[in-house]
Amino acid sequence: MEARVADIRAGKAAELVWLLEHPALYTAGTSAKEDDLVDPILPVFHTGRGGQWTYHGPGQRVAYVMLDLKARGGDLRAYVTGLEEWLIRALAGFGLKGERRNGRVGIWIDQGGGHESKIAAIGVRVRQGVSYHGVSLNLDPDLGHYRGIVPCGISQHGVTSLAELGIAASMDQVDAALRQNFETIFPAAGEPGGGL
Repeated sequence: MEARVADIRAGKAAELVWLLEHPALYTAGTSAKEDDLVDPILPVFHTGRGGQWTYHGPGQRVAYVMLDLKARGGDLRAYVTGLEEWLIRALAGFGLKGERRNGRVGIWIDQGGGHESKIAAIGVRVRQGVSYHGVSLNLDPDLGHYRGIVPCGISQHGVTSLAELGIAASMDQVDAALRQNFETIFPAAGEPGGGL
Protein backbone atom coordinates (compact mmCIF):
# COMPACT_ATOMS: atom_id res chain seq x y z
CA MET A 1 0.00 0.00 0.00
CA GLU A 2 2.77 2.44 0.89
CA ALA A 3 4.56 1.66 -2.39
CA ARG A 4 1.36 2.38 -4.33
CA VAL A 5 0.91 5.66 -2.43
CA ALA A 6 4.45 6.70 -3.35
CA ASP A 7 3.79 5.84 -7.00
CA ILE A 8 0.56 7.85 -7.01
CA ARG A 9 2.37 10.81 -5.51
CA ALA A 10 5.12 10.50 -8.16
CA GLY A 11 2.57 10.29 -10.97
CA LYS A 12 3.61 6.70 -11.81
CA ALA A 13 0.34 5.03 -10.81
CA ALA A 14 -3.38 5.75 -10.86
CA GLU A 15 -5.53 6.23 -7.79
CA LEU A 16 -6.88 2.96 -6.47
CA VAL A 17 -9.28 1.36 -3.99
CA TRP A 18 -8.48 -2.10 -2.65
CA LEU A 19 -11.41 -4.16 -1.31
CA LEU A 20 -10.26 -6.94 1.00
CA GLU A 21 -10.95 -9.12 4.03
CA HIS A 22 -8.41 -9.52 6.80
CA PRO A 23 -7.88 -12.55 9.02
CA ALA A 24 -9.10 -11.92 12.58
CA LEU A 25 -6.85 -9.33 14.24
CA TYR A 26 -6.74 -6.09 16.20
CA THR A 27 -5.13 -2.97 14.80
CA ALA A 28 -3.97 0.08 16.72
CA GLY A 29 -4.06 3.51 15.14
CA THR A 30 -1.81 6.38 16.11
CA SER A 31 -4.21 7.47 18.91
CA ALA A 32 -4.69 4.00 20.45
CA LYS A 33 -4.41 3.80 24.23
CA GLU A 34 -2.83 0.63 25.62
CA ASP A 35 -5.55 0.44 28.30
CA ASP A 36 -8.13 0.01 25.51
CA LEU A 37 -6.55 -3.32 24.54
CA VAL A 38 -8.64 -5.12 27.14
CA ASP A 39 -8.02 -8.78 26.26
CA PRO A 40 -5.69 -9.48 23.30
CA ILE A 41 -7.35 -12.72 22.22
CA LEU A 42 -6.21 -12.08 18.61
CA PRO A 43 -2.96 -10.96 16.96
CA VAL A 44 -2.22 -7.26 17.43
CA PHE A 45 -0.78 -4.93 14.78
CA HIS A 46 0.25 -1.31 15.20
CA THR A 47 -0.54 0.66 12.05
CA GLY A 48 0.19 4.16 10.87
CA ARG A 49 -3.45 5.05 10.31
CA GLY A 50 -5.33 7.55 12.40
CA GLY A 51 -7.76 6.46 15.06
CA GLN A 52 -7.65 4.05 17.96
CA TRP A 53 -8.23 0.29 18.30
CA THR A 54 -10.36 -1.66 15.86
CA TYR A 55 -11.07 -5.24 14.91
CA HIS A 56 -10.76 -6.66 11.40
CA GLY A 57 -11.79 -10.14 10.38
CA PRO A 58 -13.77 -12.42 8.08
CA GLY A 59 -17.22 -11.06 7.30
CA GLN A 60 -16.00 -7.47 7.27
CA ARG A 61 -15.27 -5.51 4.09
CA VAL A 62 -12.16 -3.35 4.37
CA ALA A 63 -11.55 -0.69 1.71
CA TYR A 64 -8.12 0.90 1.41
CA VAL A 65 -8.61 4.16 -0.47
CA MET A 66 -5.57 5.68 -2.16
CA LEU A 67 -6.46 9.07 -3.64
CA ASP A 68 -4.38 12.10 -4.61
CA LEU A 69 -5.95 14.60 -2.23
CA LYS A 70 -3.70 17.41 -3.46
CA ALA A 71 -5.23 17.07 -6.92
CA ARG A 72 -8.66 17.16 -5.22
CA GLY A 73 -8.14 20.36 -3.23
CA GLY A 74 -6.32 18.90 -0.21
CA ASP A 75 -9.18 19.20 2.30
CA LEU A 76 -8.75 16.28 4.74
CA ARG A 77 -11.97 17.04 6.63
CA ALA A 78 -13.94 17.00 3.36
CA TYR A 79 -12.26 13.71 2.46
CA VAL A 80 -13.35 12.05 5.73
CA THR A 81 -16.87 13.47 5.24
CA GLY A 82 -16.81 11.94 1.76
CA LEU A 83 -15.85 8.52 3.17
CA GLU A 84 -18.75 8.79 5.63
CA GLU A 85 -21.15 9.71 2.83
CA TRP A 86 -19.88 6.78 0.74
CA LEU A 87 -20.71 4.35 3.55
CA ILE A 88 -24.07 6.01 4.28
CA ARG A 89 -25.14 5.68 0.63
CA ALA A 90 -23.95 2.07 0.41
CA LEU A 91 -25.95 1.20 3.54
CA ALA A 92 -29.02 2.97 2.15
CA GLY A 93 -28.98 0.42 -0.67
CA PHE A 94 -29.77 -2.21 1.98
CA GLY A 95 -32.52 -0.14 3.59
CA LEU A 96 -30.38 1.07 6.50
CA LYS A 97 -30.05 4.63 7.72
CA GLY A 98 -26.39 5.07 8.56
CA GLU A 99 -25.66 8.25 10.51
CA ARG A 100 -22.79 10.47 11.58
CA ARG A 101 -22.30 11.47 15.20
CA ASN A 102 -20.64 14.68 16.36
CA GLY A 103 -17.35 13.88 18.06
CA ARG A 104 -17.34 10.25 16.87
CA VAL A 105 -15.81 9.05 13.63
CA GLY A 106 -17.56 6.25 11.79
CA ILE A 107 -21.11 5.36 10.83
CA TRP A 108 -23.79 4.57 13.37
CA ILE A 109 -27.15 2.83 13.38
CA ASP A 110 -29.88 4.10 15.72
CA GLN A 111 -31.49 0.95 17.14
CA GLY A 112 -34.14 2.81 19.13
CA GLY A 113 -34.59 3.35 22.84
CA GLY A 114 -31.41 5.40 23.05
CA HIS A 115 -29.33 2.45 21.80
CA GLU A 116 -26.99 2.94 18.87
CA SER A 117 -24.20 0.85 17.44
CA LYS A 118 -21.31 1.39 15.08
CA ILE A 119 -21.50 -0.47 11.78
CA ALA A 120 -18.54 1.08 9.96
CA ALA A 121 -15.19 2.47 11.06
CA ILE A 122 -12.88 5.00 9.41
CA GLY A 123 -9.13 5.26 9.93
CA VAL A 124 -7.00 7.12 7.42
CA ARG A 125 -3.56 8.51 6.90
CA VAL A 126 -2.21 10.97 4.34
CA ARG A 127 1.36 11.03 3.10
CA GLN A 128 2.52 13.82 0.80
CA GLY A 129 -1.08 14.52 -0.16
CA VAL A 130 -2.09 10.90 -0.93
CA SER A 131 -4.58 9.06 1.29
CA TYR A 132 -4.29 5.48 2.44
CA HIS A 133 -5.84 3.05 4.90
CA GLY A 134 -9.59 3.70 4.81
CA VAL A 135 -12.83 2.15 6.05
CA SER A 136 -14.32 -1.10 7.31
CA LEU A 137 -17.95 -2.18 7.09
CA ASN A 138 -19.41 -5.04 9.14
CA LEU A 139 -21.38 -7.57 7.10
CA ASP A 140 -21.30 -10.65 9.31
CA PRO A 141 -18.11 -10.71 11.38
CA ASP A 142 -17.81 -12.43 14.75
CA LEU A 143 -18.92 -9.46 16.86
CA GLY A 144 -17.68 -11.29 19.95
CA HIS A 145 -14.14 -10.49 18.87
CA TYR A 146 -14.74 -6.83 19.70
CA ARG A 147 -14.71 -7.77 23.40
CA GLY A 148 -10.91 -7.73 23.38
CA ILE A 149 -10.75 -3.97 22.73
CA VAL A 150 -12.56 -0.72 23.39
CA PRO A 151 -13.46 -0.08 19.75
CA CYS A 152 -12.31 3.39 18.66
CA GLY A 153 -12.06 4.33 22.35
CA ILE A 154 -15.87 4.29 22.74
CA SER A 155 -17.18 2.01 25.46
CA GLN A 156 -20.71 3.41 25.93
CA HIS A 157 -22.03 2.22 22.54
CA GLY A 158 -22.09 -1.13 20.79
CA VAL A 159 -20.98 -2.54 17.47
CA THR A 160 -23.35 -4.10 14.95
CA SER A 161 -23.42 -5.67 11.49
CA LEU A 162 -25.74 -6.11 8.54
CA ALA A 163 -26.39 -9.70 9.67
CA GLU A 164 -27.20 -8.68 13.25
CA LEU A 165 -29.70 -6.18 11.82
CA GLY A 166 -31.38 -8.97 9.83
CA ILE A 167 -29.87 -8.17 6.44
CA ALA A 168 -28.41 -11.16 4.60
CA ALA A 169 -26.05 -9.43 2.18
CA SER A 170 -23.22 -11.15 0.37
CA MET A 171 -19.77 -9.63 0.03
CA ASP A 172 -20.43 -9.27 -3.72
CA GLN A 173 -23.58 -7.27 -3.01
CA VAL A 174 -21.75 -4.99 -0.59
CA ASP A 175 -18.92 -4.51 -3.08
CA ALA A 176 -21.46 -3.59 -5.77
CA ALA A 177 -23.02 -0.99 -3.45
CA LEU A 178 -19.60 0.45 -2.66
CA ARG A 179 -18.61 0.58 -6.34
CA GLN A 180 -21.94 2.12 -7.34
CA ASN A 181 -21.56 5.00 -4.91
CA PHE A 182 -17.83 5.68 -5.03
CA GLU A 183 -17.56 7.82 -8.14
CA THR A 184 -20.58 9.91 -7.19
CA ILE A 185 -18.70 10.92 -4.03
CA PHE A 186 -15.16 10.89 -5.46
CA PRO A 187 -15.21 11.73 -9.17
CA ALA A 188 -11.83 11.46 -10.87
CA ALA A 189 -9.53 14.37 -10.03
CA GLY A 190 -9.74 17.02 -12.72
CA GLU A 191 -13.32 16.07 -13.69
CA PRO A 192 -16.27 18.31 -12.78
CA GLY A 193 -16.92 17.78 -9.09
CA GLY A 194 -13.54 16.06 -8.70
CA GLY A 195 -12.37 18.32 -5.89
CA LEU A 196 -13.28 17.74 -2.28
